[in-house]
Amino acid sequence: MPRSTTRTRWRLGLATTALLAATALVPVPAHAETVTDYAVTVDPAAQGAQIDDTMYGVFFEDINRAADGGLYAELVQNRSFEYSAVDNRAYTPLTSWTVDGAAQVLDDAGRLNDRNRNYLSLGAGSAVTNAGYNTGVRVEQGKRYDFSVWARAASGSTLTVSLQDAGGVLATARAVAVRKGGWARYRATFTATRTSSEGRLTVASSAATALDMVSLFPRDTYRHEPNGLRKDLAEKIAALRPGFVRFPGGCLVNTGSMQDYSEASGWQRARSYQWKDTVGPVEERAVNSNFWGYNQSYGLGYYEYFRFAEDIGAMPLPVVPALVTGCGQNRAVVDDALLKRHIQDTLDLIEFANGPVTSPWGRKRAQMGHPAPFRLTHLEVGNEENLPAEFFARFAQFRAAVEAKYPDVTVVSNSGPDDSGQTFDTAWQLNRDAGVAMVDEHYYNSPQWFLQNNDRYDSYDRNGPKVFLGEYASQGNAFKNGLAEAAYMTGLERNADVVKLASYAPLFANEDYVEWRPDLVWFNNHASWNSANYEVQKLFMTNVGDRVVPSTATGTPSLQGPVTGAVGLSTWATSAAYDDVRVTGANGDTLLSDDFSGDASRWTHTGGGSWSLQDGQYVQTDTAAENTMVFVGDTAWHDYDLRVKATKRSGKEGFLVAFGVKDTGNYYWWNLGGWNNTRSAVEQAVDGGKSTLISKAGSVETGRAYDIDVKVRGRQVTLYLDGQEWGSFTDDKPAEPFRQVVTEDDRTGDLIVKVVNAQSTQARTAIDLGGARVASRARVTTLAAAPDAVNTETGTAVAPVTSTFTGVANRFTYTFPANSVTFLRIGQR
Repeated sequence: MPRSTTRTRWRLGLATTALLAATALVPVPAHAETVTDYAVTVDPAAQGAQIDDTMYGVFFEDINRAADGGLYAELVQNRSFEYSAVDNRAYTPLTSWTVDGAAQVLDDAGRLNDRNRNYLSLGAGSAVTNAGYNTGVRVEQGKRYDFSVWARAASGSTLTVSLQDAGGVLATARAVAVRKGGWARYRATFTATRTSSEGRLTVASSAATALDMVSLFPRDTYRHEPNGLRKDLAEKIAALRPGFVRFPGGCLVNTGSMQDYSEASGWQRARSYQWKDTVGPVEERAVNSNFWGYNQSYGLGYYEYFRFAEDIGAMPLPVVPALVTGCGQNRAVVDDALLKRHIQDTLDLIEFANGPVTSPWGRKRAQMGHPAPFRLTHLEVGNEENLPAEFFARFAQFRAAVEAKYPDVTVVSNSGPDDSGQTFDTAWQLNRDAGVAMVDEHYYNSPQWFLQNNDRYDSYDRNGPKVFLGEYASQGNAFKNGLAEAAYMTGLERNADVVKLASYAPLFANEDYVEWRPDLVWFNNHASWNSANYEVQKLFMTNVGDRVVPSTATGTPSLQGPVTGAVGLSTWATSAAYDDVRVTGANGDTLLSDDFSGDASRWTHTGGGSWSLQDGQYVQTDTAAENTMVFVGDTAWHDYDLRVKATKRSGKEGFLVAFGVKDTGNYYWWNLGGWNNTRSAVEQAVDGGKSTLISKAGSVETGRAYDIDVKVRGRQVTLYLDGQEWGSFTDDKPAEPFRQVVTEDDRTGDLIVKVVNAQSTQARTAIDLGGARVASRARVTTLAAAPDAVNTETGTAVAPVTSTFTGVANRFTYTFPANSVTFLRIGQR
């Protein structure tokens, strides 16, 4: 809670104490209520929004090794010898394998099939050993494991397959006889004699043998085997009771080549995720260069996604590429024939999901083991495209084709990568004008942003496109992040007539392969654990209710002073030079003037990068370093003008000018030429978490000196670039720590009072249920912990606690703990 809020509450407390003292001799009425900090008033007679069963779901993307090495239960890494430097510069076809003797990976006419390009030629008397994921192959004593391999040998061979770790044998070795002739699949089963997370799988050959698709699966997978899902991870998703599963991405969908995986395209590996690559026998599925820097096997593909969604009772929501790349690539593909092919692929996808077994793709689904349709109702085209006009021109063609053939399928659009800005506004206008049914919004912001923007959807057009909040998170896995997200979710529910779907992102992170933070569930090869954010999501997802019961709550008094702080300079993967830094007070007094003709001793450098004085300029030269900030001045400065000359010298982006700098985690900066030099924005950092306050498309020229002027007046900031006003904003929205929403469960008749108290003091609250006839007991579920509490593999600091409250009446008082999320389930009579 801001210090100013604490002071206000303290003053109010003194006033209340004085009032009580002055009236101590006056008789207290029998109906007098306890002094409270807040009041919640419920109106059960009013009509609130209906909440769909699909309100909350999950978004699965193969990021942070979420699929291979994660949800996909395969224990062998690089099982098909397909790893390549295209995936990761450190990769070779033998990554994660060690060779004893003679072995080489070949790409020739002897391969298993055209789409499985590489195979291993293992010499007589030689062996290869696989290291698995994380610390090794995980096995548990008494559990069964299924081995399989595709092999061929000119004169026959015997494979000796074994499991061991540094301590010795983990299972009795198996001899697998390979017949003379062509490729065939061979199998064996192991029962582990010990538990180990550091196992190694070894395959030794008595004669020259070709190997491919070397696989080891636990027999005990989630619902299905073979080719099943890792049980503990799948169960964590199922425990959320998600209404939908969005897949497969994310940046996987709209990055890289849009060509297919074929000889005609040169077997391009760095491709967008295309669903036809991921169905059929696993040994015939294409491989791909994962956008997040590793190889993607497609063993977990569209069929498995559909089947998993069905298993957990969730609506499948696939995402297909729109032929406009995103995630920093920002390129519109101009190829009508290719566009038509992708549109047809999308129609074929609907047929694969819903078509009868007599249709070509319905027959393919049935051949894979699922004759019944998957009941696909929603499909998304594109993901976070930063070129709204180009995206929408292509989206409109997808939409028209789908609606013409499958009018019952909702085609979902999107609004780009941010919660606001030029791209967002343009995309939304295009979607509104075209009467699109649903628009996907994505944003990753600071906890403060989530506390400030609970009312975001209050003003959305009730008759316009509905919102799918497909990706959001508050940039951390501490409980304070979960609290901020919980506060925000009360606003999502209150606006359930506009926000129809919502999913936190990303879902999974393997602790040894992290490309993105935060994440909902963390794991390694032997354990998984729920983040604090997961516990918040689970509490909301399993207690949604069927309609909103309108309610209001009093707020927290807040005092806001002017924007205060020092000034700073920074770069991000770029070298830049700065000169003539001047800070002038509103009254004309000079607070700082530095032309770098002397030294830079007054500047504080706490981050990365390499700063030095060169030719009368302050220069950062490291083009790999990120967030290199240097700052100068008084944290009490306010109402000032900051002027500086900035020049990009080399690198991927532009430059950053900071103001309102309190410390390395709390500041504002104008990021010019950010996001691979595609747009500029003002970002606010609070405790290290950033949110965007204003954003525009644009780039920075290398070698050109720009005049930058930032005027800070109170809480309003105006920005000028080369003498022209670039934009302005007023940062005056309070971060309200007390939020609530009330819903009703049709099945049980319960009123569910959901209260978030995201501050370090308890909240004594008067609750008025508006005449509802209620039971005297409430079932209570509470999440309460220190703001910085984090769940780990070995410790669960944030976990739900259930209890019973017996003081329920039509009007009653409840004290919500400090830093807590509390759900009161109150039965109605």
